[in-house]
Amino acid sequence: MIKKEELVLTDEWDKTFPKSEKVDHSKVTFVNRYGITLAADLYVPKNAGDSLPAIAVSGPFGAVKEQCSGLYAQIMAERGFLTMAFDPSFTGESGGNVRYMASPDINTEDFMAAVDFLSLHEKVDPDRIGIIGICGWGGMAINTAALDTRIKATVASTMYDMTRVNAKGYFDSADSEEARYQAKAAMCAQRLADLKNGEYKLGGGVVDPLPEDAPFFVKDYYDYYKTGRGYHPRSLNSNGGWNVIGCESFVNQPILQYSHEIRSAVLLIHGDKAHSCYFSRDAYADMIKDSKYAANKELMIIPGAVHTDLYDGGGKDAIPFDKMEAFFREYLK
Repeated sequence: MIKKEELVLTDEWDKTFPKSEKVDHSKVTFVNRYGITLAADLYVPKNAGDSLPAIAVSGPFGAVKEQCSGLYAQIMAERGFLTMAFDPSFTGESGGNVRYMASPDINTEDFMAAVDFLSLHEKVDPDRIGIIGICGWGGMAINTAALDTRIKATVASTMYDMTRVNAKGYFDSADSEEARYQAKAAMCAQRLADLKNGEYKLGGGVVDPLPEDAPFFVKDYYDYYKTGRGYHPRSLNSNGGWNVIGCESFVNQPILQYSHEIRSAVLLIHGDKAHSCYFSRDAYADMIKDSKYAANKELMIIPGAVHTDLYDGGGKDAIPFDKMEAFFREYLK
């Protein structure tokens, strides 16, 4: 018997974006194969019929469904798709104990469990399901598409490969055996310190206050997560961050190993001014190299857009929703 954890879900609208009158919104829960109950916001077009195309959305890494994944989901629901934005395991309103841990395996499973839920929903056509991953969950979405043959179309927006950045540092600046050894040794020492202290030490949230000499990408994150633009009390990036050892296994478990075998359609979207753009450029190159399925893969570069512009538009409508709608309509026929 598959049992659900008892979750405490917020009743009021507490998103970082206004509620649309064009869709019906409700809270739902579902269970992944590790027995973790996930919390989600379901968005259904008003007066919609049955056999709808459906999209599961998550990200960024350390964000919650009340931030940009919910925005993506609500706007795509306005355009006729049944959508669901979910909190990954151990974060937000979702279950999982202990809190603030991440896992390449479990977080890929979170997306697959979302596909399970949508496949069995009474209003969804199970043969027309896609996913959207934002930032770190863009990499998870591609990893899921390489594993889940039910997914017909995937969008990765302003994508991070979290295994690459954990193993090699930003811009691969720590890509050496010695650098990895020192990082692993520090986390192993932290494990024992946590056990002695009886709690996990937090680290990795967006720095606050913002140093004057902070790199631009840190300022970019601050502008979203630490201001009224995107702050949310349950978001790890808005607050104390993941556990220091929360991403330990990412160092030794690279994702995207079989991305060139993905048969379904994939669209990668990135801003050309984003510090993270190299993740999408390289992921796309790997995806089409020696692939029999390159024809339905696409990389879309948004001129002038920085990383967080694809979180909420950045005040300049940077998110190409028209392109995304056309992509999903083509491949979720």
